[in-house]
Amino acid sequence: MTWYTSAGRMTLVNIRKRETIMRKESDLLFSDHSNFFTMSNDANDTSVVPSMNEPDWYNNAQKYWTNVDATVDGVLGGFESVDPIDVKGSLSFVNEFVHGGRHGTVLKPPVITNGYACDCGAGIGRVTKNFLLKVPFQKVDLVEQAPNFVQQAKDEYLAAEIKQGLIGEIYSQGLQDFVPEQGKYDLIWCQWVLGHLTDEHLVAFFKRCIKGLKPNGLIGVKENNSSKGYLLDEEDSSVTRPNTAFKKIFKEAGLEVVKEGIQRGLPAGLFAVRMYMLKPIAE
Repeated sequence: MTWYTSAGRMTLVNIRKRETIMRKESDLLFSDHSNFFTMSNDANDTSVVPSMNEPDWYNNAQKYWTNVDATVDGVLGGFESVDPIDVKGSLSFVNEFVHGGRHGTVLKPPVITNGYACDCGAGIGRVTKNFLLKVPFQKVDLVEQAPNFVQQAKDEYLAAEIKQGLIGEIYSQGLQDFVPEQGKYDLIWCQWVLGHLTDEHLVAFFKRCIKGLKPNGLIGVKENNSSKGYLLDEEDSSVTRPNTAFKKIFKEAGLEVVKEGIQRGLPAGLFAVRMYMLKPIAE
């Protein structure tokens, strides 16, 4: 449930967290005002989210997700039915980069090979299992901070894929600390996780990812977009950024957008979910 009251330039918001993709901007009701979060109408104004600079920002996020059920329904906030819609959109979005495509009468060759991908903010491995291995990438590494999700991925959810040799490394750490092996990946995919990183750490993360790409490698991002400014959810230590803020961060990190798209078919009233395909800006 989302609580929202207008206050001129600022907006006070109290969000009862379910899962990142299930937030709504349109459920404008009144609350007991027990917790207030802020949103600025200035897309690049981060002064309204001072909590991002607090020492417990990342610890609070880990505590939150450690208490979430390690199931597809759990990581999707009780909306397991969204999974096939999400997967279909992602497969369609990346298809031309791996398999080539057609632009009018012109055939476009593939941009990357399907050798190795990295799933950032992997949870129990839903994106790896249902999307990246269906592209199909030959091998996928996972990065996930919540130990309960990592254990479930190893013990059950990805057990068959691990046995088949389709899973490489499973890194149990946050993206703020993750350093990709240099030149390893064709695609680094980040989905519904980047809101947990501060702007400064997100720029630094992208710069490290650039070094982790093979020649012609790409970075994929799939995240919620707020309609105006930064929206803070203090319960799980995350922000929802507007499209313009993502573009600014990409540029600062040395990345350019080569494709952009909106996920279709999600339940009405949710944040827009936007996909970006990024490549390093040529020096």
